Amino acid sequence: MDVNGGNLKKPPQPPPEDGLAESLRLAQDHRRQKNWKRWGPYLSERQWATVREDYSPYGNCWDYLPHDHARSRAYRWGEDGLLGWCDRECRLCFAPAMWNGKDPILKERLFGLTNSEGNHGEDVKECYFYLDGTPTHSYQKALYKYPQAEFPYARLVEENRRRSSQDREFELLDTGIFDQDRYFDVFVEYAKGGPNDTLIRITAYNRGPDAAILHLLPTLWFRNGWSWGRVDEDYHGQPCIGRLNRNTLETEHPTLGRMVLVAGPGPSGESPALLFTENETNHVRLFGAPNPSAYVKDAFHEYLVHDNQEAINDEGWGTKAAAHYRHEVPAGGEFRVQLRLYSQDEAPLEPLGAEFNKIFDLRIREADEFYAAKLGGCTTAESARVARQAYAGLLWSKQFYEYIIPHWLDGDPKQPAPPDERKNHRNSRWPHLHCRDVMIVPDKWEFPWFASWDHAFQLVTLAEVDPELAKSQAILFLREWYMHPNGQLPAYEFALDDVNPPVHAWACWRIYKMTGGRGQRDRVFLERALQKLLLNFTWWVNCEDHSGKNLFAGGFLGFDNISLFDRSTPPPPGVTYAQADGTAWMAFYCLTMLAMSLELALENLAYEDIASKFFEHFVAIADAMNNFRGTGLWDEEDGFYYDGVEMYGHSEPVRARSMVGLVTLFAVEVLEDHVIDRLPGFKQRMNWFLKNRPDLGHQIAYGVRGEDGGKGRRLLAIPSRQRLERVLQYLFDEREFLSPYGIRAMSAAHHERPCVLHTANGDLRAEYTPGESTTSVFGGNSNWRGPVWFPVNYLLVEALQRYHHFYGDSFKVEVPVGSGRIMNLAEAASEISRRLVHIFLPDRHGRRPCHGEQARFATDPYWRDLILFNEYFHGDNGRGCGASHQTGWTALVVRLLQKFGTTRSTTVAKSAVAKPAKVAVAGKA
Repeated sequence: MDVNGGNLKKPPQPPPEDGLAESLRLAQDHRRQKNWKRWGPYLSERQWATVREDYSPYGNCWDYLPHDHARSRAYRWGEDGLLGWCDRECRLCFAPAMWNGKDPILKERLFGLTNSEGNHGEDVKECYFYLDGTPTHSYQKALYKYPQAEFPYARLVEENRRRSSQDREFELLDTGIFDQDRYFDVFVEYAKGGPNDTLIRITAYNRGPDAAILHLLPTLWFRNGWSWGRVDEDYHGQPCIGRLNRNTLETEHPTLGRMVLVAGPGPSGESPALLFTENETNHVRLFGAPNPSAYVKDAFHEYLVHDNQEAINDEGWGTKAAAHYRHEVPAGGEFRVQLRLYSQDEAPLEPLGAEFNKIFDLRIREADEFYAAKLGGCTTAESARVARQAYAGLLWSKQFYEYIIPHWLDGDPKQPAPPDERKNHRNSRWPHLHCRDVMIVPDKWEFPWFASWDHAFQLVTLAEVDPELAKSQAILFLREWYMHPNGQLPAYEFALDDVNPPVHAWACWRIYKMTGGRGQRDRVFLERALQKLLLNFTWWVNCEDHSGKNLFAGGFLGFDNISLFDRSTPPPPGVTYAQADGTAWMAFYCLTMLAMSLELALENLAYEDIASKFFEHFVAIADAMNNFRGTGLWDEEDGFYYDGVEMYGHSEPVRARSMVGLVTLFAVEVLEDHVIDRLPGFKQRMNWFLKNRPDLGHQIAYGVRGEDGGKGRRLLAIPSRQRLERVLQYLFDEREFLSPYGIRAMSAAHHERPCVLHTANGDLRAEYTPGESTTSVFGGNSNWRGPVWFPVNYLLVEALQRYHHFYGDSFKVEVPVGSGRIMNLAEAASEISRRLVHIFLPDRHGRRPCHGEQARFATDPYWRDLILFNEYFHGDNGRGCGASHQTGWTALVVRLLQKFGTTRSTTVAKSAVAKPAKVAVAGKA
């Protein structure tokens, strides 16, 4: 199986028009001329405490393999490290480790709180930033801020455990550990001299007022594939790393071949000490049992922190090795080491000679040129800086992900048998699942696994810079080793059975349109996607329309705690749900499939029948939404769409004004008469339907736009014009949904007037909560009761633009309500975009709302240009909340910045941080 999602037959592609070096590398990789993507930042930031590594009977992955075990236990399904690097099958891994001489733990990986330790769920407690990256990873740059005082592990745990859900999280910056600038800025850079030739530069700056000791341990190791007793894709015999000379390591692996790591001299010209051990579990430390090897995974920790000279193998071989540098860095000084990892077949004449820095300079210049062309719509230095770092986070979030369910359920021949409970517990219904791919994950620490609806938004942004990868990743999720035989898409690692919003079709459609002009688009990709999406759509119809009335209830649908109750658990006897968002998502799905079918039907009339099916199915869903049992899920008194609950024969709406009701706006499509005229079969069926089903035909509006030469258009949407006007009154009211930073997930009106549902088991309550969650539903680490979330905001912007395409200037709204500012719907969409973009752009005092109250991000030259792309944002002040590096879907800001990122400057930001931008804008995105 190809780790990039299978072999796709595609027509020959012309060379890139821009002629840029990075674009040429992408083309060479796509044509399989050169394997430029074989190496990259595919190493996870957290493998510990994942479901894959959990072999407990109780299914609590956080307890089974905690951070304290990570340094000592060999992983089964992956590896992790600090800003690391590996090949795309995660066979050979590289990452820097470090020690300040005071910490109780060698810093080999990022620390964070588990779900039970954090007062708002799991959370990484480190300061690190993804600064730059190109699609082939010919250049990557990141920054880790390492305190010089003892890292406050215990204090972070104790203080967050003490705090309640009503309190803010206690972060590393809150401990004072960075006061007086007593820390190292450790920059990690990778540049490629060839497909199997990686240049590595690690530069540590002492920002403090005094000299400080820093130990650097650039570490090379093999993922353990030999301790499990299986002979498969991961195991072909035990590899080895050996000392070639005083500063060179040589590796042997059956499928990777022979690799060499050359470690340059330290600041004083001295060669580093080469340390060796095995990537084997320390059974003595963890379980009180004998070790299978005299040398184990945590040997370098023992050697440095506990001065245990016996921990390392002085014979100069093993499966894990490090070059040990120790240097006293003067105040304001720097400490740089250079290394080069290359295949023996691509050995350079002088690995660390004069060409080393020239290659780095060239790759940085090429990265600048690539983004200058891609970010032509970012007309300012600040908007381009944000976009550049958003792309960096997206590309750094690639990860080798392996999860083979049959092996995971059955256990391994050389290991104790897993408990019987696993056979009927989590993910046991997915025995076909065989994940062994490099994919973009939402957040490499908090979400180091795929989530199906996150993935859709990530791919839409990725398509701008790596269209072929976006297409192959979209197809991957539809392949038979991912998609369930019944058509369900896997949701996410914690619960493959769960249900995320059906946005994969939207992503495929957007990618198709983004990655080629008219007449040049990849119709093979679109057809392949549509064929498999038909299976997924059928699964939804068969499994999530419980009443058979076109009213869908798909569980929590990615909205975590938005409801008054946990929608992922089955309702009690006598209670049924009808979800406004579940039903609206399916209407949205119908219209996307309709658009795809019509596009394919223009060249293959067989798709007219499929288009007719989705046309009629949408009308039926919209009718149920509006008219089932009178008014459907529409509440005429409030003028809003709500979930419905039927309890013991009594039906009532759940009057929580939230994103649940706003999803109804996403389902909107405009059919052009001049396109329909080219499809006689579809046109005939549509006209028959409208004539013979007048009860349903009112779901379709028809209009003629004189400014377009009299072309007719048909509008397919859930709300009528009158209902749309009423919903938009809420949407653009700052007392309700409209935040200074976008659209809130729940109306701010519920702050004073919480939504309460009376049940036989007591009252259920939801109130506006603009920041972190105050409820434990879904672990409490995500909150949909008030914050701003990028994916749904982005879909709202697109929907309003489609409404404008139909209504034009005949439909205007006041934005915000009460302001007297009247806008058409395209202008209103732009206003939402402007507010979203504002989250990341500095004001005149240098403050970016995403950073909250942390003043150093506005005033400190070593912090002010560093940007985090959080999972969601405070509904009132724009502060980043939740996962701090979820550049996955929050990278959507790039697409908005291209049009709305305006500040005073007019140049495109270069890759360097805290330096003036000098690269002129070139070309259009």
